[in-house]
Amino acid sequence: MFAVENGLQGDPRLEAISDAIRVIPHFPKTGIMFQDITTLLLDPKAFKHVVDIFVDRYRHMNISVVAGVEARGFIFGAPIALAIGAKFLPLRKPGKLPGRVICEEYELEYGRDRLEMQMDAVKRGERSIVTDDLVATERAGAHVVECACVVGLPKFKGPCRLNGKPLYVLVEPRD
Repeated sequence: MFAVENGLQGDPRLEAISDAIRVIPHFPKTGIMFQDITTLLLDPKAFKHVVDIFVDRYRHMNISVVAGVEARGFIFGAPIALAIGAKFLPLRKPGKLPGRVICEEYELEYGRDRLEMQMDAVKRGERSIVTDDLVATERAGAHVVECACVVGLPKFKGPCRLNGKPLYVLVEPRD
């Protein structure tokens, strides 16, 4: 679901977020229109709008875990977790975490990748959101309530679901 379909139609924060994202054609490979959030992060108002909108959405959903996908998910996931009183769970690239891990492969728009999380990071039945992608948190027994993304992809213009989980997207990609 795009935020505009969930009561934020005409919200000027969404336009500010969209305007703050730079589009880089043909990166990291030909045909990809890369949505660069670096410019959004350099705009404190737009960055705050992103966090505030997600916090407003998840504040009363009894979320106990905010999982953030390396690296973009860390940027947005940590402040969301702090604001809603949840723990933050980093989902890392292979070989970056000590101890026993669960790994999950997933598809990117331009290839495949893999993420890992520590096995003891979540308890069975905890309610979680994933910022960026749906990955290993569910295999550890957490209940993934929703996947939260700043920028969507063209293929998610219909019913917004990612691996069967609801997907909440703030803005559509620009050309």
